[in-house]
Amino acid sequence: MTSPGSAAPSIRIVRTGPRGLANPTSEFSALLSTVRDAGLLRRRRGFYIVTFLSISAAMGAAWVGFAMLHDTWYQLLIAGVLGILLTQYAFLAHEASHRQIFNSGKANDHTGRFIADLIVGISYSWWMSKHSRHHANPNTVDKDPDIEPDYIIFREEDAVGIKGIYGKLVQRQGWLFFPALTLEGLNLHIHAFKTVFRPGKVDKRALEIVLLAIRNLGYLAVLFTLLPPGLAFAFLGVQLAVFGVYMGASFAPNHTGMPILARDAKVDFLGRQVLTSRNIRGGAFMNVYMGGLNYQIEHHLFPSMARPHLRRASEIVREYCEDRGILYTQTGLGEAYGIVTRYLHKVGLAARPTFYCPTAASAGR
Repeated sequence: MTSPGSAAPSIRIVRTGPRGLANPTSEFSALLSTVRDAGLLRRRRGFYIVTFLSISAAMGAAWVGFAMLHDTWYQLLIAGVLGILLTQYAFLAHEASHRQIFNSGKANDHTGRFIADLIVGISYSWWMSKHSRHHANPNTVDKDPDIEPDYIIFREEDAVGIKGIYGKLVQRQGWLFFPALTLEGLNLHIHAFKTVFRPGKVDKRALEIVLLAIRNLGYLAVLFTLLPPGLAFAFLGVQLAVFGVYMGASFAPNHTGMPILARDAKVDFLGRQVLTSRNIRGGAFMNVYMGGLNYQIEHHLFPSMARPHLRRASEIVREYCEDRGILYTQTGLGEAYGIVTRYLHKVGLAARPTFYCPTAASAGR
């Protein structure tokens, strides 16, 4: 079945399929076997080579345009294009981190680190640590770093009691979410340097410091050497804003507004991944626009599955879930953005001193 999604609905898994499989492990194993037998776990290295070369050709053309436009304000168009292309590179780094490109784990890591650190300017080690924890426990309290309180609050419990200017912003976070994403690009670069200079173990720390320094300092040097200071700052601001909004707009629809699980929730792997994820309709265009993240359910069930196989896998998974009464959620992109905005607004209301909580009121009777 499909559903447009709602604001963190309650979890309920029904096992009522015609075959009545009682073992949750067997349920996922059967699905995995079907997907594997269909050849959907094979790597598609050629696809990724062509995609990388296509993005790189567009990037080269953008820098040619940068050189030709000199110090005119039309450079801001180039800045916007760079923000889009850097996000496309980030999608490839994400896929390399999931071992989707090569059979060799080392080859994927080398590729992912090269793209993330040297091209995009974000830390591959930081991404691997954070994203691995998210995949293991999506939307799970105290386990998924993506729902921990930050400048956006994802749970009403975390919004209660927030005061001052921050509290005022949280109360309006639903409407401020997309404008706030203009700062996400800068935030990702800051996290990169905080990661490589923090105490504790950081995989390939020295290499990441070198790559990040070359990319970020070199990029700034080019901008402020070839452009007047005012235009250089404007160029950097537009590029970071487009990059941040595009990145956030690609990841936000995947889980926001889907069920949030308690830390000790007893949910099997299949249910955990399907019920907390949302797919986005849209076909081939959406697959390019979101870098395969539009098939979030299949990506969570089969993280190493190459992007070209996700569409076919979604047909298999959707039918499999429908047969077993497991809610399979997919929406249009605009609808998903609406759900995200309304959900975050609802959470933000908990920061208001006069906010009425039906649950608390019922408990106090």
